[in-house]
Amino acid sequence: MPNSGNCSPVATASDAGRFGRYCLFLDVDGTLVEFAATPDAVRIDPSLASLIDRGSHALGGALAIVSGRTIADLDRLFAPRQWPAAGLHGLERRDARGLTTTTPSPGRSRLESARAMVEAFAGQHPGVLVEGKGASVAVHYRQAPDAESGLTRLLEQLVRDLGSEFELRPGACVLELRLRGPSKADAIRAFLAEPPFAGRIPVFAGDDLTDLDAFVAVERAGGLSISVGDRVRGRLRLASPRELRAFLADLLPEAPGTAERKA
Repeated sequence: MPNSGNCSPVATASDAGRFGRYCLFLDVDGTLVEFAATPDAVRIDPSLASLIDRGSHALGGALAIVSGRTIADLDRLFAPRQWPAAGLHGLERRDARGLTTTTPSPGRSRLESARAMVEAFAGQHPGVLVEGKGASVAVHYRQAPDAESGLTRLLEQLVRDLGSEFELRPGACVLELRLRGPSKADAIRAFLAEPPFAGRIPVFAGDDLTDLDAFVAVERAGGLSISVGDRVRGRLRLASPRELRAFLADLLPEAPGTAERKA
């Protein structure tokens, strides 16, 4: 697999032959699929789900989805398919055996109180969307960009009021108030300690500030970071989710019995 380049990498037959040495970690929104007006509006094309299946087969199951969404939401999005996954930026993780672990969160009642204040703000700013995820509250302002500064001030004050158990994570037109705990990097390190990921070269594709720690983790493990879009920079840079899908489709060997439409 290439480990450097600009926006138009070219996969070769030898790359595909070596693919089994790797394990693959994939973010979803902004990475595998384009952003939509709201998270619920995202739809997964059957060809993308088939492509991920093809990757999982080629890697002997050493492929995981690593997302800010909950694992339940990922399963809804990709239904009926399920793969190893990390949700809520690492607060949830489902390993290759199907065992799911969730970080304990005694501060959830305080988080719910904070959510009520954020929803009051959203009620005064049409287009602001509040998404409760249990261990976090994501506030989307893609449809209300003028609300960003006021929203940022409110959430920063809430973090100060709530205390050190909580943190604020920025993303693409979203701010997420969450309980502190494992990150995407922690989730990837946990996968790398278990079969079928252990002993392989990790590759992670992401698009946002919340993916930077995962970039560092895979690079320190001798792997490859792939950035999608222009918000962050990895060792390999692709311009869009469409380019990432094409890159993976060109790189992956065909799986027996897999019929895929080109993305």
